[in-house]
Amino acid sequence: MSEMQQSIQDYVARQPQLAGRRKILRAVLRALLPLFFKMEYRGVENIPSDGGAVVMINHTSLLDPIVCVAAVTHRFVIPMSKAENLKNPITAPFVKLWGTYTINRTEIDRKALLNSIELMKSGELILISPEGTRQKNGLIQPKEGFAYIVTKADAIIVPAAISGAIDWHKKLLRLRRAHIIVNFGVPFRFIPAGRVPRELLPVMMDEAMYQLSAVVTDETMRGVYSDLSQATTEHLKFLVD
Repeated sequence: MSEMQQSIQDYVARQPQLAGRRKILRAVLRALLPLFFKMEYRGVENIPSDGGAVVMINHTSLLDPIVCVAAVTHRFVIPMSKAENLKNPITAPFVKLWGTYTINRTEIDRKALLNSIELMKSGELILISPEGTRQKNGLIQPKEGFAYIVTKADAIIVPAAISGAIDWHKKLLRLRRAHIIVNFGVPFRFIPAGRVPRELLPVMMDEAMYQLSAVVTDETMRGVYSDLSQATTEHLKFLVD
């Protein structure tokens, strides 16, 4: 076994040990966030109670993973965080305390991809922004790596849109609370799973991104996926009762 594989296995095995501190930190977040923001959580019941899954979010501010972690109380959300967040004085404490894993965006980070796959295979709930970086002007086309890791793990996808978090700090300076909405959509899987032809990945991702666009409450932030009449679902299987 390589050193990287051992590191990934060790990280996955550590997840139950992090439950205690995560429970405390989540409680702190749920108490503090309403002091600074008007928080609204919608569709949390769409998060499956167990099994490997990924929360697929739009990304508009550094608050996005934090508010998603606070929103889900029946299990723990494990965000994928850019490596630069370890150097940010605002985000670094959260990244370290929560025990998130990081990705180097300047290269194809194989360890981050394998971490994601192994976490989902072991039944964990992770959080990823498929666009890869913050977008203040609406959704853009995503990275193909998202479809790759989700099909490899045959995981459930829950689209989740954060609205109202852009320029939250400017509103605070004016003593105003931003109204932040975290809206979880209907979960689905990709079909087929496992080994998928590379040329099919962009098609699958576009279908997933339209599902994400549908739960963005601010229609001006739907970007290149704003025309929902163009949405197709040929490669999606929805998980509804």
